[in-house]
Amino acid sequence: MTIKPVKTGWQVNIQPGGRSGKRVKKTFPTKAEALAWERHVQAKVQESPEWAPQKKDSRRLSDLVDLWYQHHGSGLKDGEGRKRILLAMCVAMENPRADLFTPDQFAEYRMKRLAAGITANTMNREQAYLRAVFNETIRLGHWKKENPLKKLRAFKIQERELSYLAPEQIVSLLERLAKSKNKHVALIAKVCLATGARWGEAEGLRASQIRNGVIQFVQTKSSKARAVPITEQLEAALKAHHEEHSDSERVFATAYSAFREGINQAKLKMSDGQLTHILRHTFSSHFMMNGGNILALQKVLGHHSLTMTMRYAHLSPEHLQETRQLNPLARLNLG
Repeated sequence: MTIKPVKTGWQVNIQPGGRSGKRVKKTFPTKAEALAWERHVQAKVQESPEWAPQKKDSRRLSDLVDLWYQHHGSGLKDGEGRKRILLAMCVAMENPRADLFTPDQFAEYRMKRLAAGITANTMNREQAYLRAVFNETIRLGHWKKENPLKKLRAFKIQERELSYLAPEQIVSLLERLAKSKNKHVALIAKVCLATGARWGEAEGLRASQIRNGVIQFVQTKSSKARAVPITEQLEAALKAHHEEHSDSERVFATAYSAFREGINQAKLKMSDGQLTHILRHTFSSHFMMNGGNILALQKVLGHHSLTMTMRYAHLSPEHLQETRQLNPLARLNLG
């Protein structure tokens, strides 16, 4: 019964939006007033969506990933690879309903991955990918609820000191690479050492990118083009190499394996996952040690944030030199 007599009059008790909708109660002195108000509320349901019960959202986590890729991810440079990772994550978490997905579910998945030997860095990246799916679908209006990963903290990663090659190691490595059967590997390495380029950027260099003492890097990780000056000697070597060894616009052919072989022959120990990246770290480290400016280095490396570049700041000869004069022992002439 929606209207019934109570001690204080006639009570209306209805759910105008249906079983899962909003329940309203109100008491009136007379039954006629109660009936009139009931009719008023039922009419209001037709024009006010908030009175209607919410429809059940049966979409799975993978459905949101597909939406994200369709409307945003397909335009990213690494969109296809990121989608594969996200769908693999969905499978590993048994593809829950998106509206029931909780931070605890991801935290549990994360701990299982860590126990299986996956690094904290990788888990932070996966968390960022999935958080971005919710953020983007919210922005586009495809997801109305809060991002479930909004308040889940990523792992704090202990910074490792970036290794780089000393001058004698650079000489030794280039000598080994010059003897390689691969005619491209030594010059690719020189481009990386002279410009801070990533291996893929240098290896994929095209003749049109080299002109007027500058290399213009366009196919970059950050999607930002950047121009880096080079010496006349290096420019001449690149043009001569292209003329002698290439019949296309590309200057070099693939040489990654040859570089790995050269590193092994030179008996240089690399940090995990650093192989060709040692050249970029070597350029950056020597740039700062030789008095380079940190803002200039940021532009050369193409970092979006100065935070990334600041990893090399401590190598500058001027870094925190004030400590020598401003510490209490120095002020007291005690040390």
